[in-house]
Order: sequence, then C-alpha cells, then structure tokens
Amino acid sequence: MSRQHSSGDILADRRFAYARDCLAEGDAQAAVEMAEQALELVPLYAPAWFLLGRAREARFVTSTEPADEQAARTAYACALDIDPDDSLGARLHLAGLGTGDALAAITPAYVRALFDGYAPRFERHLVGALGYRGPELIVAALDALPDAPDGFATGLDLGCGTGLMGRALAGRVGHLTGIDLSPAMLALAERSGFYARVVEGELTAFLAGQPRGSTDLVVAADVLIYLPDLRPVFAGIGRVLQPGALALVSVQSHEGAGVVLGSDGRYAHGDAHLRAAVEGTGLALAAMPPAAVRQERGQNVPGRIAVLRKPC
Repeated sequence: MSRQHSSGDILADRRFAYARDCLAEGDAQAAVEMAEQALELVPLYAPAWFLLGRAREARFVTSTEPADEQAARTAYACALDIDPDDSLGARLHLAGLGTGDALAAITPAYVRALFDGYAPRFERHLVGALGYRGPELIVAALDALPDAPDGFATGLDLGCGTGLMGRALAGRVGHLTGIDLSPAMLALAERSGFYARVVEGELTAFLAGQPRGSTDLVVAADVLIYLPDLRPVFAGIGRVLQPGALALVSVQSHEGAGVVLGSDGRYAHGDAHLRAAVEGTGLALAAMPPAAVRQERGQNVPGRIAVLRKPC
C-alpha cells in the first residue's frame, strides 16, 4: 500500500491530510485528533493508523507520559496488522520504541515504497543535501588497487537507484546491469543510458538466479544499509563472480562488533560482522578503507568500502 493511497472516503482523506499537515507543523495533539477522526470513518485505513502512531509518538516526546508511548505502539501495531508487508515502516517505529526485532525492522515492501516516493527528488536531496559520495568513493577504492583492470566485460550494480553508480562507472563496464526494488528508481536508471539492462528485484533472490561465475564486477553503493545480515548477499556475490573478479560495496559502520539499527533507520555493521560475513562465501576481504559516503545533520556518517575478491 502506498503512503498516498486513498482511503476511499473523501471525508476521511481530508481528515488524514489535515492530520499530516498538523504533524508537519508540530501540532501533535491536533494531528492525533484528526487521524482518530479519519479512522472513525475508515477503521481499516493503514496509513491513518501509521500517522496516528507518529502523532502519538511525537506527543510522547513532549509529554514523556508512558500512556502516550503505549498508545503510539498500539497505533503502529494496528497499521502492521492491516499492512503485514509493512510498506509504511511501522516495524521501524516499533523498534525505535523498544518493541519487536530491530534486525527485522526493514522490509522489502518498505524499501520499495520509500524509494518509489523518493525517486523524483532522490539525486537532488541525496547529493545536494546529504553530500552523498558513495559511487565516487567506490571508484576511488577500485582505482587504489594496484592490479585493478582498466575495464570490465560485465558488471552488476546492486541497488542501482537512479543510476549514480552507473554514471561513475561510465566507459569502464561493457555490459552493466542495474538491480533495484523500486520501479520508479529503475525507470530513472534506465533513462540515464548507463545500463544495458535494469531488473526489478530483491538482491539476494536476483543473485541466486544468475549463472555461476557470470560477472567480473559487482558494486553496491548505499544499499547494504537496509540489510541486517550481510552473509547471504556476500554468498550470492561470491557465487556469481568469476575467479579473480572484484566486488566493492559501501556499508555504514559503528565501533561495536555486530549490527545495529540506527536512529536514521539504517543498519550499521561492525568490522567484526563484516569480516565474519565474508567467511565461507568464496570471497576474500582485500581491503576495507573508512569512507563517509554521506552526511546526517551536517556530520559525516562513518562507513567503509569493502573491497572483495574472488580468489583464482
């Protein structure tokens, strides 16, 4: 279900829109009241339950009353009951409130809906506002390898988005395939002209369906931040790479050993997890230089570029 999907009732839609505007203006109480009125008209409208959860959560931040926190949890749980694929991101908010499994908080449906809505302003916001440098840093890590080839016959861009990574690799890959969950992002990537082919799909499932040893370069810029466990995708990459071939991926990092869900709604992977995830996948970790691929609130977000090689 899209965030903007109509409830089917014009009065409910109006109250939902008022609630959304009130919350954007910082009036959490009015947003609660408007969302509740929308739900009186259409009780099974998942976006209104989700908005009610956000409004109650915002009210809790001010009141610190446990009842407001519990009311937010209840609203998110109702949204999740109606929309079990969780395209709205209720699990993320529940995890932020200490409920549920943080390592299962991000679903493919949520990522697809998020980026379908984000696509029209993606590059402007990511590059302009967040100072995104993922593709640039991946290419720099590739160029830093003493034996990196000048070009590649075939390549896979996992989580290609609108095609920023394809642009950074222009002229270096003979046949580049872009893979993404979001149809809206893929439409922009295809329009960019940097890809021979674009495919809609989930990364690990896509890799599992590719011929063994069929590519000589895999890149993934700012996409593994939505996956808690890196081992399945690394195993898939190890399967599709030719002997001697390379994969370069960016990750968000933290000082601990495991995986944490940050307040930014992305997973950060500790160095120990990164190393452990490579073991048994047919890959070798050649390097993992630090790399801040973007900023949040004007501060660099710590990360790494993992350079992986399939041994000959």
